[in-house]
Amino acid sequence: MNLLKVQEIYDSPLIDSEINLGGWVRAFRANKFIELNDGSTIKNIQCVINEGIIDEDIIKRISVGCSLIITGILVNSIGKGQNFEINVSKIKLLGESDPEKYPIQPKKHSFEFLREQAHLRIRTSTFSSVMRIRSKLAFSIHDYFNKNGFNYIHTPIITSSDAEGAGEMFKVTTLGKDDLEKKDIDYSDDFFGKKTSLTVSGQLEAETYALGLGNVYTFGPTFRAENSNTSRHASEFWMIEPEMAFYDLNDNMDLAESFVKYILKYILKNCEEDLKFLEERLLKEESQKPKNERSDLSLIDKIKFTVNNEFTRVSYTEAFEILKKSNYNKKKKFKFLLDNWGSDLQSEHERFLVEKHFKSPVIIYDYPSKIKAFYMRLNDDDKTVRAMDVLFPGIGEIIGGSQREERLDVLKKRMSEMGIEEEELWWYLDLRKYGTVPHSGFGLGFERMVMFCTGMSNIRDVIPYPRTPKNASF
Repeated sequence: MNLLKVQEIYDSPLIDSEINLGGWVRAFRANKFIELNDGSTIKNIQCVINEGIIDEDIIKRISVGCSLIITGILVNSIGKGQNFEINVSKIKLLGESDPEKYPIQPKKHSFEFLREQAHLRIRTSTFSSVMRIRSKLAFSIHDYFNKNGFNYIHTPIITSSDAEGAGEMFKVTTLGKDDLEKKDIDYSDDFFGKKTSLTVSGQLEAETYALGLGNVYTFGPTFRAENSNTSRHASEFWMIEPEMAFYDLNDNMDLAESFVKYILKYILKNCEEDLKFLEERLLKEESQKPKNERSDLSLIDKIKFTVNNEFTRVSYTEAFEILKKSNYNKKKKFKFLLDNWGSDLQSEHERFLVEKHFKSPVIIYDYPSKIKAFYMRLNDDDKTVRAMDVLFPGIGEIIGGSQREERLDVLKKRMSEMGIEEEELWWYLDLRKYGTVPHSGFGLGFERMVMFCTGMSNIRDVIPYPRTPKNASF
């Protein structure tokens, strides 16, 4: 049977034609009006059962949550709320639903409740909109890199290196409990013969391929064993990490700005209905907050603000001075007050620069070396590195990157200062021995971008099955 999608019907309504479609019942009124949704669009389609057409036993078994295939004639609607509807001639009930037990009823549910129903929450308007946008974002990312000559590579999920140097990694082992409880664990008998973990980043491996293929990118899952239950942290998340040979920091910043503007324009063009629905949801939510806590920009305006403004580029030192001298700092409106150069900037500082001071997206570069990773290129002042962070309204940092340290002697010195053994990364050092070149890259947390585009405030609500401390139920 050839089933039309609801979105296809709205795009090209074939009035007075017989059509077939399948979906799930969102609402059923007066034993006559079915609101059917198949996930292709946020919109339902009304299906009308006229008396004597459908067997009464079938009608009695229809309830919210059940699945149907409906055959009928698409006609102009005389009722309010829709331009057309389906006069039903046949119903095939595929899967029944217990109306008293089905948890996703046509009413407002809290996000906390829906996280406990992660297998069914996709049938709500909010989560179907979020996940359609997530899907379109993923496509736009591949589309951008493909059009710009990048090669897509798959870096390992199981790794023996800690790219971030933070040590918050999930161990991968086949050793028994007794072996793991020893003071000095012998990994020679382990599956891989050495200590291995789930990756926190594909960057280091991507660098090796950039220095052979030119421009590459990864887009895959990463893992962080950070015992954090904040709204911005998950133990499993997806990262986009491009690496480019012969790119300096300015080239890197140019690419980052071009990249995010492309994917945001794509979302504005291809997700209009979902964005409008999520914007209305967010406006209702914002109206319940005190005026001083409400956002200055609506969801769509926030995205357009980012697309339509040139990104302001400012050094860390200049940004620090702006923040330190600001009334927010002087009057102690910041939760984290700034006093000494070298402090790591918090989200509240980043948002102040974007939303209050520059009124544009911001790229901060040349950060203090002490707060950045070992692989970032050291500047001539020996105090700062060629790092850059891209800051968005409402969220702060969304991209972090740098020009990578291509000088062998300087890289070895930085690794020594940070207690990283050369033997662990001998292959990474080899890149600097054999045909080293200037190169750069950055990382974008995919879920953070989805949060930005949907207005969702918790990372648990932009990934199908969130993995957080004490939570791996599905």
